[in-house]
This record gives sequence, C-alpha cells and structure tokens, in this order.
Amino acid sequence: MTTKVIYLTASKGFILFSAFSLGYVALMAILNPQSVMDLVGVKLPNTDAISSIRGIYGGVGLTLVALLIYLAFFQTLNGLSFLAVFWGSYALSRIITWFNDGALGEFGTNWLVIESFMCVVGIVLLALSKKIKGK
Repeated sequence: MTTKVIYLTASKGFILFSAFSLGYVALMAILNPQSVMDLVGVKLPNTDAISSIRGIYGGVGLTLVALLIYLAFFQTLNGLSFLAVFWGSYALSRIITWFNDGALGEFGTNWLVIESFMCVVGIVLLALSKKIKGK
C-alpha cells in the first residue's frame, strides 16, 4: 500500500469511527432518552425534557452521522477539520466546567481524555495531509 492509501484509509476510518460512536448515542437517545441521561445520573422529569434529549442527542446526532458519512467519502479533509473542532469543543467544554464548577467526576474525566485524544487524532491526520500532498 502506498502512503497516500494508508493515510486515506486511516482518515476515513477515523471519520467513520466517530460517526459510529455518535450514531450509537443517537439511536440510544431516540429509543430511550432516559438511558442517555442515566449515564450522568439525571432523571428526565417530563415529556419536554424527554423530547429535548431525543431531539438534541438523537435527531441532531443522526444528522451529524449523515454529515460525517458524506464527508468521509467525498470531502475527507473537511471531515477531519470538522471532527478536530467538534471533539476539541467537547473537551474545551469539560475543561471550562472543571475550572468554573469544580473537578469532573469519573464519567466527565474519562470523556475529557477520549475527546482530547480524538481532537489530537484529527489534528495529526490534518497535519499529515500536508506532508503527503508535498510528496
């Protein structure tokens, strides 16, 4: 395999892995919004709360999945750029919470590590694209 083929496979794999991860949560939110909130110990008290989680994590999540699948196959660099910002924004939000509201629990800390890692992967793949194009 050439370097370019390996790079494209890794980039598309990263985008599709992200899509799969978001899709899992989106389907969980559509089928049972409370199950998503159980992960952070929050009870949904009424149908407005239930529909909000179903819409935000479910509906918006599925929209992101569709976008990522498109980007993986037709605009890979844009997909990498989007995911670097997407995962980085999640991580930044947790860091802001940490500074403003106190230490994160186990769930938040684990996701801060995961989201930061995913952001770095996106950035590294973007940086590698410049090197590969230069060859």
